Amino acid sequence: MCSEPSNNHWNSKAYQDNPDFVVKPGAEVLSLLLPQSGERILDVGCGTGDLTAKIAAVGAVPTGIDLSEEMVRRAGQKYPELNFQVEDVCHYRTDVRYDAVFSNAVLHWIKDAPAAARTIWLTLREGGRFVAEFAGRGNVAALTTAMEQELEAHGYTWAGRSPWYFPTIGEYASLLEQTGFRVMLAQHFDKPTPLKGDIGVRKWLDSFADYFFRDVTLADKASIYRAIEAKVKPHLVREGQWMMDTSRLRIVAVKESLD
Repeated sequence: MCSEPSNNHWNSKAYQDNPDFVVKPGAEVLSLLLPQSGERILDVGCGTGDLTAKIAAVGAVPTGIDLSEEMVRRAGQKYPELNFQVEDVCHYRTDVRYDAVFSNAVLHWIKDAPAAARTIWLTLREGGRFVAEFAGRGNVAALTTAMEQELEAHGYTWAGRSPWYFPTIGEYASLLEQTGFRVMLAQHFDKPTPLKGDIGVRKWLDSFADYFFRDVTLADKASIYRAIEAKVKPHLVREGQWMMDTSRLRIVAVKESLD
């Protein structure tokens, strides 16, 4: 999300087309939100609206925003009674003040983290809470390290390819404090994610090819894929199962009073 060059923002198609490795249920972080009946809640990066609907199910009044027109269209089809909007969180502004802002598996796509944090702070009422989970430092590190090494070995520069923002717990907590939040909970934990099937990491690499391999020839890409798979297999295969080395940040923060 956030308006950046086309190779550096959220690509919903990568997630729509590759359910084998995408795990985005959000139940644990949703339990930290504890939505209450009547609360206004903004769901940042709502996707197809499943978590927005769970928030609504307890009687809260959610609004879901997402940069992807396709995701918002699908959300509206699934849950026509709910409010979904195509919005860029870095620039989203509203006169409504929300009791809470919620986000799951989205903020690592937003490189302009200060702009997103500022939007969230402005959107909340005083005392309102921000609850989020997203990828943190070390996420898919084995793969990104191998990609960088092999791309550069084949004569391709690495700079500018990664679309992600993977902060440390200290970096993100400090950003929120500087924005005006009181950080109540900050956790950084590993959450290995299984890849279905026996095709290794190639489908995962293909899903992000628009970012990492957009200028790579077909012959080079085949060679690079083989080399990456060979490098990461000792680290990512456990008892015959491919496991992605995913890492997550979980955050709960409150907008402090101006008094």
